[in-house]
Amino acid sequence: MSINIPTYYVQQYATNIQLLLQQMGSKLRDRVTVGSYVGKAASPVEQIGTVAMQPVTSRFAPMGRVDAPLDRRWVYPSDFDLPQLIDQFDKLRLLIDPASSYVQSAVYAAGRQMDDLIITSFFGDAKTGETGGTTTSFGTTLTTSSGRNVGVAHGAAAATGLTVAKLREAKKRLMASFVDIDSDPISAVVTAAQHDNLLSEAQVISTDFNERPVLVDGKVTRFLGIDIVHCERLVTGTDDAAGTSRAIPVFARSGMHLALWNDLTTDITQRKDLQGLPYQAYVYMTAGATRLEENKVVRVWSRE
Repeated sequence: MSINIPTYYVQQYATNIQLLLQQMGSKLRDRVTVGSYVGKAASPVEQIGTVAMQPVTSRFAPMGRVDAPLDRRWVYPSDFDLPQLIDQFDKLRLLIDPASSYVQSAVYAAGRQMDDLIITSFFGDAKTGETGGTTTSFGTTLTTSSGRNVGVAHGAAAATGLTVAKLREAKKRLMASFVDIDSDPISAVVTAAQHDNLLSEAQVISTDFNERPVLVDGKVTRFLGIDIVHCERLVTGTDDAAGTSRAIPVFARSGMHLALWNDLTTDITQRKDLQGLPYQAYVYMTAGATRLEENKVVRVWSRE
């Protein structure tokens, strides 16, 4: 048997391609509203403000008019792609076709990109107005019950991580802003550090405080009616005590929106213009995200 037979190369390669540790797809897409659009921009919601009944002070008086305050929220698309080449010569050395794993890896990357768009939109500037010409910031007020930020030292004498007191305050502020928590699911996105903070809270892990356990195989999945979503892609920033902390979003599903101009699309074709006639695993999408309503999102500062 000739030593040049390439079959022997398989001894140097695994029979299965193992994806390295990574976030496998989107953690947040199912936690927000999603819509499909065309064009250079989209308005996912028309916002109608509060109106009040007017007293009738006399009989047969001329009828007045009440104009509801109106606004419009805008979202803009960004294009993303990920082309990967798979060499024909490499395929000879493998017992399996790697194309599916290459595509799977790219799909995971696209899901993470969706999460990044949503995470940026939690507290970033949003575009409003008739044509999107007005910038609406998230806001930084900490003094009122409807403030959108829970301070890093809330419920404690100094800066702390994520606590039950902070989650309670976030939920209270959402309820004070008239968020219907019975029909509008509430989620909190945490990293491993905040999840570990919750595991040290007796009110979370003890059945003395809960009718049913909130831990599933040692993982906190839901507490105080808030779904706990683990995602390591949250950003850090300067908190209200001038320290570096993680910005934890606690939000109603209807308060955030993922806009898709072109949902995730995959294509595998052979590149006959390149030497070796490699295959190209190509994944692309066009998407954007925005905060739909400021009072449906609360930022909780968590010191790490």
